[in-house]
Amino acid sequence: MRTWAWGPVSGGGGVGDSGERWTQASPVPSHPTHQLFEFDSINTSDAAAKPPGKSYPPYSLADFSWNNITDSLDPATLSATFRGHPNHDPTGAFANGSLAFRVQAFSRSGRPAQPPRLLHTMDTCQLEVALVGASPRGNRSLFGLEVATLGQGPDCPSMQEQHSINDEYTPAIFQLDQLLWGSFPSGFVQWRPVAFSQKQGSRESALPCQVSPLFPTLVYLLPQSPIVRAFFGAQNNCCAFNLTFGDSTGPGYWDQHYLSWSMLLGVGTPPVDALSPLVLGIMAVALGAPGLMLLAGGLFLLLGPKRYSEYQSIN
Repeated sequence: MRTWAWGPVSGGGGVGDSGERWTQASPVPSHPTHQLFEFDSINTSDAAAKPPGKSYPPYSLADFSWNNITDSLDPATLSATFRGHPNHDPTGAFANGSLAFRVQAFSRSGRPAQPPRLLHTMDTCQLEVALVGASPRGNRSLFGLEVATLGQGPDCPSMQEQHSINDEYTPAIFQLDQLLWGSFPSGFVQWRPVAFSQKQGSRESALPCQVSPLFPTLVYLLPQSPIVRAFFGAQNNCCAFNLTFGDSTGPGYWDQHYLSWSMLLGVGTPPVDALSPLVLGIMAVALGAPGLMLLAGGLFLLLGPKRYSEYQSIN
């Protein structure tokens, strides 16, 4: 079993004055979250517009203060929560709010209780991002994240979309997005393109998640971390992509001032969802019922009672 260590680490070696960094104790890619974006979509009619509305100045996570990790460790669930707010908040947007990163490891294979319920193994961990209680700067603000990938290989990871008819664990979501690193040891990131505007995620509170293509970026543009340099050295390949949550026409952060999104990170081969017994049963009924009806009709015609004509010839 691989050991994973994820969390915010500062440029000076402590917790509380840095950008967000996630590092791991093996040479597979690191995933820094660099900026929190905010857009005002009230005047945007095109839900697919990029950017999806008026852009406000982004929140740089390098300027956030983070809580002490020891206060949020939960051995029972193998989880820890990093909660932060901007050091300089002239508008008071985060006076009663915070941005939280909850990291959870797993001792066995299974699925979390809350959607999107991605299949996990012992070689994976889940990262949940939650924006809670922060005051938006627009009436119908959309939020997004810039995520950077850091690796030793010369190429960016490949981004793939998988589609399935199985939506048992995430209703109405038939897509799985993932990043894959082919170099040894291989790594992956998986997520469903959905976020939630309520703590108890449901279909009614689901928000679409838009992802941009990967684009190269320069290391010096990201907050520096001695832990990242220790694992990956001075020469690194960085790529980034943006995530945007919600649109102007549906539910959003403005409903309850809550937004959450999660992804699965791991080493080796990504877990693959098999068709569940429920879906197999539905398919069997849907495909088998017409065939059974035809078979029953044919048997009835062959074996059923025969009616003879009462006509008698006059000859």
